[in-house]
Amino acid sequence: MTRTIPLLIASVTGFVMIASWFIPAAASWGDVALQWFNILAAVAFVLGGMNLLWMHLRKVSDRRAGWGYSAVTVFALLATLLVGGLKLGVVPREKFPDASWSGNYVAEGSGLWWIFNFVIAPITSTMFAMLAFYVASAAFRAFRAKNLEALLLLGTATIVLMGKTAVSKWVTGWIPEQIEVDGVLQANPWAALRLERITEMIMDVFNTAGGRAIMIGVALGVVSTSLKVILGVDRSYIGSDRE
Repeated sequence: MTRTIPLLIASVTGFVMIASWFIPAAASWGDVALQWFNILAAVAFVLGGMNLLWMHLRKVSDRRAGWGYSAVTVFALLATLLVGGLKLGVVPREKFPDASWSGNYVAEGSGLWWIFNFVIAPITSTMFAMLAFYVASAAFRAFRAKNLEALLLLGTATIVLMGKTAVSKWVTGWIPEQIEVDGVLQANPWAALRLERITEMIMDVFNTAGGRAIMIGVALGVVSTSLKVILGVDRSYIGSDRE
């Protein structure tokens, strides 16, 4: 029974969402289901935050390895909750000039604005900057021309990198965009060999085709996985795939 009820809820909700998309008379059912989803998501956020706080507090209390990072996590979580819960806005507000922190809590100068721009944004930039080194290392290993596929990858990447930089002007910049024929300027057919033109063709044709193929595969995977959940074949979300 403890697993049958979640299976029924998932199946009924899935069929309701499908019906709301394909049956006009059932369009409002999807809105109701989304409202229930928002309620459950809010509860899940609360439970997730409490679990995160409890785990890191225990780690700090036990002085386990890396407890300092847990202390920073706890401090950041509580500080953000305090600023967001109290809605500390900009100071002062024109309507209430004597009431501190009573202005718009998402405007420039508010607490949440400060946290986002001076804490989250620098941390995110740092993470992406560090990822550049991992990307360079992975590219070095992937671009070893051990077989035909790796050779094609290496050649394509080299052309795109050169076409996106000033190197393209140095290598193929001598090829004119237009030529004069009988005193009239016409498009030069050989201009297609310029590196920037080849790069545009790779990005617009081959890259777009590959991206669309990947998206089609992802869509088919989502459909198949959703059907497994709706029909009760996949039960991993309730902790086990067995009754």
